[in-house]
Amino acid sequence: AALCRGLRSGPPRLQDTAGGAGLITLVLLLSSSILQRNSMRWDGKVYEEVPIAHIKATYNNTHIQVVNFDNQPFSRTSCGTEGFQNAKKGTAIAAQTAAMAAAVKARAKGILHVRVMVKGLGPGRKAAIKGLTMGGLEVISITDNTPVPHNGCRPRKARRL
Repeated sequence: AALCRGLRSGPPRLQDTAGGAGLITLVLLLSSSILQRNSMRWDGKVYEEVPIAHIKATYNNTHIQVVNFDNQPFSRTSCGTEGFQNAKKGTAIAAQTAAMAAAVKARAKGILHVRVMVKGLGPGRKAAIKGLTMGGLEVISITDNTPVPHNGCRPRKARRL
């Protein structure tokens, strides 16, 4: 009997409280502050309009693509296009070199600041971000966009060394 609640023992509803008018003004103040755009700007652009550097780091290669906010590509490169072959494509040095090349191409088109989106678990994750900064681009934010299964397909077997 102690666990049963009465019909009116729940939390008070907004209509029953006396401070309804104060609550409405609080909601209006909060909504107006949320609607204001971010005042921080990079080269006169708000955060949503800053170009994005997509890094896909696999175990065998690293791909880097710099696009604007409409997904129009500025530069695209990978470890293979920079001259690394076979197993050398999967190294951190190759990823750093490819990122530096992508940054130089993007700088030639007038890009100074980028947002970084990283996908994958390869050895070139950190090295590619370092290569972008060494190439002359200023990294504003780093987002990990690695796909994680919610227990979908069976994973591949573990490596034995």
